[in-house]
Amino acid sequence: MAQFDVTVAGELNLDLILYGLPDELEPEKELLASDLALTLGSSSAIFAHNLAVIGNQVGFISRIGADPLGEIALERLASGGVDVSRVRSVAGATKTGLTVIVTGTGSRRILTYPGAMFEMGYDDLDLDYLRSGKHFHLSSFYLHRALRPRIPNLFEHMKRAGLGTSLDTNDDPDDRWEGLEDVLPFVDVLLVNEREAEKIAGEGGLEAAMEKLAGRVQMVAVKLGAKGARARRGKREWTHAGYAVDAVDPVGAGDSFDAGFLDRYVRGADLQACLAGGNLAGAFSTTRPGGTEAFRDKSKWQEFLQKHKNEAAA
Repeated sequence: MAQFDVTVAGELNLDLILYGLPDELEPEKELLASDLALTLGSSSAIFAHNLAVIGNQVGFISRIGADPLGEIALERLASGGVDVSRVRSVAGATKTGLTVIVTGTGSRRILTYPGAMFEMGYDDLDLDYLRSGKHFHLSSFYLHRALRPRIPNLFEHMKRAGLGTSLDTNDDPDDRWEGLEDVLPFVDVLLVNEREAEKIAGEGGLEAAMEKLAGRVQMVAVKLGAKGARARRGKREWTHAGYAVDAVDPVGAGDSFDAGFLDRYVRGADLQACLAGGNLAGAFSTTRPGGTEAFRDKSKWQEFLQKHKNEAAA
């Protein structure tokens, strides 16, 4: 019997979010933010935290610096119910990563110090631990600089061990979008947004991108923000319009979508229900600052779930 529903190998850092700044940042001028939030950050950690709160057993492997930021990040992740026994705290020059998100009136800028997330390599992974889940997930393909050459081996290993697999590439800071051809054959579920889908497929439109990606992976789900989400398996496609909420902050909504989608996927739900679950979790995430703050009170999630019960079943 599997120890975990989902195991994750990924990055663990914090997000510092500054609100109310102008869209154009003038150099050499002190600009005043209207508010700030320090939250659990990184795609992998946000996904794992929220998946655990939703009701899954989640195992997590990562590498952090031996510093206060690492301690806070680890405590925040564990507080959501994630098993963090395989997170390594490494002393040395490299610090725990930090992302600064500067939000304006109509745009945001994302500045990241990758720190320890660049250094986690294949030898840092406990493969027996990762194999002890029903499903394996990895986010931020392009940020795993040390691990990336072995990610195809990792996914092949998980597939041969009988696990389901999923990948959320996230953005490529170098805008090259290379290196996926060897890993996609071992990916059951590819989770991307519209821009990422088009970049990975090398297509200028979403329709063509989804058609091409559906020929390279078993299933692709594309997150469309307030417009909902779409999924495609082979020639068949599913859509879900999403949920209307009073959004406070979109940070982490895509990672929360992944959590809601895979929560249902690992339980064998059909793809329409998976899309509904993803959109539900993504919408709930936006009701508080940061990617995990809404989920820190599990009772609020249950209230939100009950409120949208009929819609979520659609």
